[in-house]
Amino acid sequence: MAVLKDDTLPIRTSEDVVRVRKEVRVQAIAAGFGIVDQTKIITAASELARNTLDYGGGGTARLELVQNGARKGLRLTFEDKGPGIPDLQLALTDGYTTGGGLGLGLSGAKRLSNEFDIHSVVGEGTRITIARWK
Repeated sequence: MAVLKDDTLPIRTSEDVVRVRKEVRVQAIAAGFGIVDQTKIITAASELARNTLDYGGGGTARLELVQNGARKGLRLTFEDKGPGIPDLQLALTDGYTTGGGLGLGLSGAKRLSNEFDIHSVVGEGTRITIARWK
């Protein structure tokens, strides 16, 4: 798999969440995504960036425009050094929330992605990688 473009953006404020969303849109268009796939990856990115800020205390978003043979895709990695997620199964359950939201952030991001990987260690932080392919 070839990486065609690789950017890392900080997530420290709400403005950074907006910036991530805008850059994901630019990269999704560069990957040749139609409007539905653009919306799916932007929505997933927005949820994960917000979680990185709200629950992880901030972190980074890595955006990679990738190509595997003739297929182009967008791989996003959100990483923080926050408290971690004690129960991943529970956190991925629709409706579960530790905040005031609907509890659809992680599970929704997973459904909106073609690939989803989460690694979290309590006291060390969380890394979530998603990918969407054209």
